[in-house]
Amino acid sequence: MNFLIALGAFVMMEGATWVIHKYVMHGFLWGLHKDHHDHSQEGALEKNDYFFVIFAIPTIALMYFGSIENFNYLFFIGLGIMLYGMAYFFVHDVFIHQRIKLLTKTKSPYFLALRRAHKQHHKHISKEDGECFGFLYVPFKYFKMYFNSSEK
Repeated sequence: MNFLIALGAFVMMEGATWVIHKYVMHGFLWGLHKDHHDHSQEGALEKNDYFFVIFAIPTIALMYFGSIENFNYLFFIGLGIMLYGMAYFFVHDVFIHQRIKLLTKTKSPYFLALRRAHKQHHKHISKEDGECFGFLYVPFKYFKMYFNSSEK
């Protein structure tokens, strides 16, 4: 049961990520997210990186309070969110934005489509007119583009 709770939290984070990205990061907290689009911040870190801390706080709280009561459901919700955050870091920061140069020559249609969808998101440097606000879900048109080209 605990596995299902963690898995459910992980899966539900995709929807939460879309909503937060579209309405919070491209909304009232655009000031923190803007440098991720226009690359105005110099150095290795961006203001956008504060979102890791912002999202870590409720995750840590869930895991802490869930561990007090013999590792109850709160802990496993926090665990699912933490695993999603780890996936986000490795896919978004390492694979897509190449903050650490790994997986530069993938031929996976899914990962190529994921990278392309994210590039479509970044072609908009203002907070309006964005697209592709999700993370692991790839709109079919991008996936199809790379899947078909790999069959040729």
